[in-house]
Amino acid sequence: MKDNSNISQEIIEAIERYLNGTMEADELKDFNDYLKIDAEFKAQVNEYKRKFQDIEPQASNEQLEAFHDEIPKTDAPQKAPKKGRYLFFSKVAAAAAILIAIGSIWFFSESPNQKIYAKYFKPDPGLATTKNKTINFEFYDAMADYKLGNYSSAIAKWLVLGENKPEKDTLNYFIGMAHLANKNINEAIPFLEKTIETTNPDFAFLSNAYFYLGLAYIKNGNLNLAKKYLTLSKNDTSKEVLKNLD
Repeated sequence: MKDNSNISQEIIEAIERYLNGTMEADELKDFNDYLKIDAEFKAQVNEYKRKFQDIEPQASNEQLEAFHDEIPKTDAPQKAPKKGRYLFFSKVAAAAAILIAIGSIWFFSESPNQKIYAKYFKPDPGLATTKNKTINFEFYDAMADYKLGNYSSAIAKWLVLGENKPEKDTLNYFIGMAHLANKNINEAIPFLEKTIETTNPDFAFLSNAYFYLGLAYIKNGNLNLAKKYLTLSKNDTSKEVLKNLD
């Protein structure tokens, strides 16, 4: 759980701008794009909107600003009644608490394309190791690490194996995959690019390599290259990702 104590004010103000229709065009576009791709977040925002609208309709912008300022030091008769101020404060605070409790609100700081990457990236399941390990022990020993999530160990073993193996399309592919799974996007891209340079048109992982290379470029923010490689992939999921990018 992240510490929300330092951002509650910012979140409240962002939602107030959204509900009051005072967001700038760019901010509103980002907000609406996020709502479109995350149904759960949209439902949570609607719930917050309902709670937020329980605040007294007569609450003016001046009252909202006063809430963010210091509470006056005196209780002079001409000031708003103490009970009324308490009720208003309580409802705003309750609305803020609801929003802060929404864990996915943290994704709002990321672009919609980052959400697309998170949604569609799942590591390649890898190759079965039970039957083939005696044929190429080094490769399948590393594959066992990969399948167990020990990506750094798998990468280290495959890199050593690749030094003496001229034809290594499969090695490049899985080293790239291990880097992606290990959240090393910049390290993954060169290996996946080497994979798609294969001279073997029947290479089994070629279409997947295009797909994952497209995802890697989405993560890095290069949508032109992302679309290029996703288009070259024959995976059905690639077409779905392309639609979401548009």
